[in-house]
Amino acid sequence: MALNAGQQDSAASGFDKAKAAKGQESTKKVLPPVRTLPPGPLPPYESLDAISPPAIPEDFHDIGRSKPLSDLHSDRTPSDLSDYSDHNTTKYTDSVVKGAALFLEFYGLSYTPHADNTARMASPQLIFVDGTFAELAQEMADYIQANSAKTEHAVQVGDEVRPLLEKEKNEDALEAIVKASGVLNTVPEKEFTGAINLLIHLVLQSNEPKRHLPAVCSNLLKPITSSPSHGFTLAASALSTIFNLLDKTNPVRYNVFLQIIRFIRQHGQYELLKPRLKNLEAWFADWETNAEDQRKLYIDVADAAAEAGDDEESYHYILKALSTFEREEAEGEEAQKYSLKALKMAISSPTRFDFQDLRALPSVQALSDSQPVYSQLLDIFTEQDLEDYNDFREEHEGWIEKEKLDHEKLQRKMRLLTFASLAASTPNREIPYANIAKALQIPSEDVEMWTIDVVRAKLVEGRLSQKQKVFLVHRTTYRVFSEKQWRELGTRIDQFKLVVDRLTSTVRRAQAEVEQARKAEEEQLAKKLAGAGISSGNPGDRRRQPRQRTDDDD
Repeated sequence: MALNAGQQDSAASGFDKAKAAKGQESTKKVLPPVRTLPPGPLPPYESLDAISPPAIPEDFHDIGRSKPLSDLHSDRTPSDLSDYSDHNTTKYTDSVVKGAALFLEFYGLSYTPHADNTARMASPQLIFVDGTFAELAQEMADYIQANSAKTEHAVQVGDEVRPLLEKEKNEDALEAIVKASGVLNTVPEKEFTGAINLLIHLVLQSNEPKRHLPAVCSNLLKPITSSPSHGFTLAASALSTIFNLLDKTNPVRYNVFLQIIRFIRQHGQYELLKPRLKNLEAWFADWETNAEDQRKLYIDVADAAAEAGDDEESYHYILKALSTFEREEAEGEEAQKYSLKALKMAISSPTRFDFQDLRALPSVQALSDSQPVYSQLLDIFTEQDLEDYNDFREEHEGWIEKEKLDHEKLQRKMRLLTFASLAASTPNREIPYANIAKALQIPSEDVEMWTIDVVRAKLVEGRLSQKQKVFLVHRTTYRVFSEKQWRELGTRIDQFKLVVDRLTSTVRRAQAEVEQARKAEEEQLAKKLAGAGISSGNPGDRRRQPRQRTDDDD
């Protein structure tokens, strides 16, 4: 027998069957191989209202209240339970958790929580198992055989594995069970989670889990016909359980995560996967993943992001994939394919204006040989201006249209980049409207509109002076920082130094004038005091002479 802390409820039905079985010991009936407890923390793929709360027998709400629920968690710290407690703020949690506790007591079971829940795909998943491998495998096989009889493709897997288990050929028996496990996609919704978790347990008890997991994951990627509404949630929970129950350093986790990404792509739920991607580098270190496998996963994530419309995330992971190529691999077909894809995304993006990270990649630099026209276009967007772009277009007439690039978008982007270059190269920080109109090749009346656009793009900061017809630059972004920019920086530092020297000279001259004025004032005051017969010494040293006494004083 196996119990699972999953997402579906067959607890009440299991209780009823247990009572009914007392008077029917002689009648053997094929039952679901597992009984599932009410839901624990949801996997990251599920929405909170994906599944209605399970029904708990009414008499369970008042039975056994003398034993506090906290006794079940006496071996857990507050930090271990924080995620679980946060989830259990819903209105039905109290009865669900108490019902789960009572089921554990009823069957005399206990559990040990995962010691290490860091960097997991989801909150801890617990599976309670009672029975030997042979017993559970036979039960699983019988269950699959019974349910397959309701389909067009009946299998006799229960009869097939019995002699194998008797001969202790467990691996062969498990292979037969896994091969027939596609039938589980047709079992009743309330029995699915418990049944699939028992299958997962059997697979993980195998000496070669990697041999059987691909078939299990492949079946989970197929539709669960018994539950059209909740099929995504059920399969996601099962995939999450597989990932979580594998040891954090087990490289098989890599293959499971690949299946999870493909599952997410099938259902267009990239936003549910996105928060977990921050763990990728740590997982790669744990799994000791080689560069080729890292690249494969990055590409899958990039494709998932692109299909979800998140072009920035897609571009980010394509760059990560390109960074896994060694310099000697840079000219390979795969490297050139994804380098060209990244280049197209970069120049077409309306929000990306920095291409230095792209140009620094060896595989992108190798495009100068395999795709010289694209390489030239990238150079223009990196450090040249609108006039160079127009010359390129004339030189390669019809090429942009042939490559299905949007000329209007490219031209607009080049105007913004040209404005940024103009602002960066203006030493006095004042750009006349006429200069802007000439550089951007636009009418004078459109200057202010383009100025607002370039400020919104955060390429330049400043303000317009409509009275003086100039744009006052406060801050600008250098598109590249090469020898030319170092020279400009050196020139500006020299100018700044000259201004500081002039200010210093002015301040020192003013100080000298103040000192001279003070001395002149002191000399003039001393002359006045001398003319009045008063010593020019310190006034504090002059003491009042005592008046002589007279007869009138008496």
